Amino acid sequence: FRNTQPISAISAMPTPDQILGPFYPVRKPTDGHADLTRLAGRPGMALGPVVHVMGRVLSVRGEPAPGVRLEIWQANAAGKYTHPHDRNTAPIDPNFDGYATVVTDNEGRFRFKTVKPGAYPVVPGYSRPPHIHFDVTGRYNRLVTQMYFPGEPLNERDPLLQQSWAKESLIARVLPPTKEEEPDSQLVVWNIVLIQG
Repeated sequence: FRNTQPISAISAMPTPDQILGPFYPVRKPTDGHADLTRLAGRPGMALGPVVHVMGRVLSVRGEPAPGVRLEIWQANAAGKYTHPHDRNTAPIDPNFDGYATVVTDNEGRFRFKTVKPGAYPVVPGYSRPPHIHFDVTGRYNRLVTQMYFPGEPLNERDPLLQQSWAKESLIARVLPPTKEEEPDSQLVVWNIVLIQG
């Protein structure tokens, strides 16, 4: 793990909640490990830009929250969820199921590897920006929220993001990779603040 505390300032305010969304997995993959770019038993790799998402889960007092379970789900790089009710005409990626479960370490740190999700249409004239869903279950608190990417034009027109009381805290920071990651990948740094942990 990289120490992410100096990179992303820790807010004293809790991370805002967001809707669970209509595409929470109906059937959770059994291999929902921290590398979403590869599926067990399949030789191929998921399509799309590789991102390494990392951060910390903290309390409002800035204390690390160890042992927090994070369920993560997202659309593929074309904006398609692996979900029976997703009517988006974008193709399914056979090497991507878009789900993982990770647990924070003793310092509250988490990390997973995935591909950047694509935007997708909701209704004519409205598309959701790229985002990743999180269901965070701590020792005392549970939070359902979404992480967004900076610099996305659709962020400015997304009501779910714009109506949040602390929308800036839902937008991650993107950094270039270190020598430990793929040279064409990105580091996405985002901290989650729970009331107690």
